[in-house]
Amino acid sequence: MNEQSPILAVAQQFAQLSLLTVGGVMAVLPEMHREAVELRGWMTDGEFASLFAIAQAAPGPNMLVVTLVGWHVAGVAGGLVATAAMCAPTTLLTFLVLRLWDRFKARPWRTAVQDGLAPIMVGLVSASALLLTRSTQTGWGTVAVTLGTAALAAATPVNPIWAMAAAAALGVAGLL
Repeated sequence: MNEQSPILAVAQQFAQLSLLTVGGVMAVLPEMHREAVELRGWMTDGEFASLFAIAQAAPGPNMLVVTLVGWHVAGVAGGLVATAAMCAPTTLLTFLVLRLWDRFKARPWRTAVQDGLAPIMVGLVSASALLLTRSTQTGWGTVAVTLGTAALAAATPVNPIWAMAAAAALGVAGLL
């Protein structure tokens, strides 16, 4: 039997995920992780978390994680295919839906659909945060840094970059 090529597998995975990205790539991060780590075994939890961290640290859109996962699986071609597969289907669908969406501005069901999608996206993004938190916790120190950063971001106007800088310094010092 023929095993599916890595390029085709990447294209298939990200084309399917692209149609679920209402709210952005962060909304499908748990499914991306499940496919790449648990089902296909393309990488470990730690590798996935590292690719996500690199994508977030790099300038540009947070969808760079897609490119990095594709690159990890199948090199430069995999990165290009993953990016195209993630962008093309959802771009086409968005174009078509927006053309129709404007026609129904005054309809009450349109507002209901929009209001219903908001909590779904919050839930999906929260699931992404939980997944990344679980895959990066290696001890009590990392748990404390995660909780401290979350508390800082939620309760104060202090920019979370300071917590990230402190965490990096703790890591360099070998304390995490």
